[in-house]
Amino acid sequence: MFYAFSYLPTAKILEVDAVHLPMPLAAGIIHQVDVLFQDGCNHQTFIRIEDSGFQIWPTNKQEKLRGNATAISFREFYELKPGDSTLTAVIWTDLTAAWAEVIVQIGLLPKRIIQPMSFDELLAAAAGIV
Repeated sequence: MFYAFSYLPTAKILEVDAVHLPMPLAAGIIHQVDVLFQDGCNHQTFIRIEDSGFQIWPTNKQEKLRGNATAISFREFYELKPGDSTLTAVIWTDLTAAWAEVIVQIGLLPKRIIQPMSFDELLAAAAGIV
């Protein structure tokens, strides 16, 4: 599965008043994350992604993703449990005009596809224990 969420600011938004864009997902493993900054974002539109209020991307706290005509793309192995699978994109901008859309794309697969065997099962198989 691949999800896409977009937001187009229409005014300057201070960080304290940031837009919280819910990103409902299925349970499973996030294996790919892409954050696309359109040309015109000018490194003045900012995003951080949270899970239940806890910042997960970028990993270093107090930082944010930003760019201009930029795709930030990375591989991940982040598990979402059933019933707790909505992430939030926190978005704000210093731009006062000519706003540009930002897009968050998330690739997600069931855990059994990404990790068909548990660590214990792998050890048992390696040791020849059935």
